[in-house]
Amino acid sequence: MPRTDEAEWFINAVYAAIQEIPYGRVTSYGHIALLLGYPKRPRQVGTSLKHLPSPGTSFYHSGNVPWQRVINSKGMISHRGPGSAERQAEVLRGEGVEVEGDAMGELYVDLGRFGWFPDVLPSEEGLDSEEDTSGDGNGHGDSIRE
Repeated sequence: MPRTDEAEWFINAVYAAIQEIPYGRVTSYGHIALLLGYPKRPRQVGTSLKHLPSPGTSFYHSGNVPWQRVINSKGMISHRGPGSAERQAEVLRGEGVEVEGDAMGELYVDLGRFGWFPDVLPSEEGLDSEEDTSGDGNGHGDSIRE
């Protein structure tokens, strides 16, 4: 089934945003959605990652999109199939991220230590039309952002 132009744009925007997550850090599905301007679409972020193509089949693929760096908002690695959470934990551990298991076998990352939650994507910093007059270097001018 072909994707709509909007769906294709969103999926590619998800993949591009995830490429900006630094090595050894994680963020949530919801935060990627928020950064893209769609705060109510965290499940669509997850679905996009679920359908991430294999290398050699598309511009964005599992070889250049660090899918392992996206977890749920509680710091838990989501199960997407048998062994998937364990594989994701193994890749994150390889990046120096500490992954702990609980009594129920769920795998967690300490978002306070390893979380990455910028106000804007690094690629979009300084693209505001406002001048940064506050001197704090964040590109937000004198406006207050919530």
